Parts: sequence; C-alpha cells; structure tokens
Amino acid sequence: MFEGGEGAGKSTQARLLVEALAARGIEAVLTREPGGTPGAEAIRTLLLSTQGEGWGARAEALLFAAARADHVERLIRPALARGAWVICDRYIDSSRAYQGGGNGLSDADVLTLHRIGSEGLLPDCTILLEVDPQEAATRCALRDQGVTDRIGGRDPAYHARVGEAFAAFAAAEPERFARIPAEGSPQAVSARIMAALDRWLDHRAA
Repeated sequence: MFEGGEGAGKSTQARLLVEALAARGIEAVLTREPGGTPGAEAIRTLLLSTQGEGWGARAEALLFAAARADHVERLIRPALARGAWVICDRYIDSSRAYQGGGNGLSDADVLTLHRIGSEGLLPDCTILLEVDPQEAATRCALRDQGVTDRIGGRDPAYHARVGEAFAAFAAAEPERFARIPAEGSPQAVSARIMAALDRWLDHRAA
C-alpha cells in the first residue's frame, strides 16, 4: 500500500510499481481508496465532493470504513486469493492519519472500524512517501490548478497533523513500513521503492 500526504506522488509510484512487477511476470492489481469497486467509488464521491456541508468526523470515518469494507471483500481478498499482488493508493493508515490524527478521533476507534468492516486486514508492506511540505504544496498546485477536493483543501495545520501521524505510525511499525524519500524524478523514487521491496521480490523468486 502507498501512503503519504498530498502531493507525495502515491498515484504515480503505484502505477510505476505495477508496471515493474508486470515486467517480472507478477500479476499486480492497481486500485485506490476510497474507491476500487463501484460501491466504494460511490462513497468516494460523497466524501470528496465540495458541495454541501460535508461530514462530521465520525460520519466521515464511518463512510471511509464502509468503502474499505466493500473494497476488501469484492476486490482485494479475491485478488490475493488467486496469488496476485494488490497495489493500493491509500488504505487504513490514511484513515488513521486523516480521520484520526487530522480530525482527532482515537486510533483505537479507527482500528475498531477496520476490524469490524475489513476483518483487520493489513498490507504486507506500507510504502510511506515522504516529501518536504513546500515541495508537496508546489506539486499540488500544479496538479490541481486551483480545484481540489474537500479533504485535500483543508488547512495546512490539518495536513501537518496528518504528516505527524504518518511518521508516528512508521516509527511504531518499522517492519511493515518502508519510508521512502519522495524528492527527485519519478524514476529515482521508483528505484528506491524497488530496493525497499527486495525482500518480497526475493521471496517470490525463491
């Protein structure tokens, strides 16, 4: 799973990883959250639309958990069952960082929703892309051209709390997280990611 704040390059690197795995003969399914299935994509629209008043912190967390439950049941688990790799742009750690760290819900509550909705399924590896906040803001400005979604458009203090939460998760679970500097060209970042995934690729080859 790819995690990180806005403008870290998650979507680009997820796509490049799928291409690199395909070149090695490994089936990889590219997906995203919220989304990945028709039901989860419908919830994505509700969550990210800038129309109306939006959602309170608890309602937002519940909607993310519902989207993930459908995603896990209908896409992720079937892909894993047939031996494919699943490469996902965001997953549970985004809920922990955004709805937990950003919105102030407890980590225990967010993880309880994940346990109920998705049976606590965790990735083998979470790739945390880390980039300087100013560089991230520049990337977002170029990408969004003044149009952003409800969550991406929240204030800098909110996104600073999100970044702090991601860093805390990675420090607490170093075996699951691979912290990757996201500065430089997409190809340079991709090379760092492939190096971090050596142990999984070596196991596959064996």
